[in-house]
Amino acid sequence: MSKAIPQITLNDEITIPSIGFGTYNLNGSEGAAAISSAIDIGYRLIDTAYNYENEGTVGEAIRRSTVPRQELRITSKLPGRYHTYQKAVKTIQESLYRANLDYYDLYLIHWPNPIQDQYVEAWQSLIDAKKWGLIRSIGVCNFLPEHIERLEEETGVKPSINQIELHPFFNQDQQLKWHKENNVTTESWSPLARANDVFENKTIKKIADDHKKSVPQIILRWHYQLGAIPIPKSASPKRQLENISIFDFSLNDTEMNIIAELTRPDGRINDQDPAVYEEF
Repeated sequence: MSKAIPQITLNDEITIPSIGFGTYNLNGSEGAAAISSAIDIGYRLIDTAYNYENEGTVGEAIRRSTVPRQELRITSKLPGRYHTYQKAVKTIQESLYRANLDYYDLYLIHWPNPIQDQYVEAWQSLIDAKKWGLIRSIGVCNFLPEHIERLEEETGVKPSINQIELHPFFNQDQQLKWHKENNVTTESWSPLARANDVFENKTIKKIADDHKKSVPQIILRWHYQLGAIPIPKSASPKRQLENISIFDFSLNDTEMNIIAELTRPDGRINDQDPAVYEEF
């Protein structure tokens, strides 16, 4: 299955799969089993974060897997409380120790925390950690265009990825357009809107019926055709396989637009606006 997943080349020439696996709330032995199952099924991009408190679980899943480490792309994220340079450097090292890894393929600043206003300092720590070989590619999460522009202006280094909330109820069309124009790859967190009422949406159900696919498959295919990398999560091997099986059909322009038009002004899941939200 992994061979069928198209690869995306980031602006620093690192390649990653066009769909990944989210691990939020997958902890302990059960979490390791679920993540290991996902790797065995064909996922090669695995997403975790310091604040998920499961980097060790991800590391255990990697050790249980028969897939060579170099074929995997493992992501973690720096929490808001460690944005000062020295704290950030130690946190990156701690992330590696927790997972028992020599390097992360991707390491991201989890939120900009603009009121705290230390994200440029945090970014410099990621730049240096990459120079030291601790990280292969560096990026951000939940950053607005002005935050990314400031990073590049003050450090000369542009993020390879911006992981943002993106799903049919919050289509992020303007942010997506900016990413494409500025060569920043989009990654989608909560791509299925954490199921909520999206699975029961009659509009998407109709498209799913027309293609003889499931609603999640239609939504994940929509992300892929938008040029965004979705990272769905499931502990069920059956659902894991279903979610990754989206490369044998296409949505037409009308269907893509119909799904995009489901967006809502209040579409954020937890009303976390990066312009004001502060992550601990």
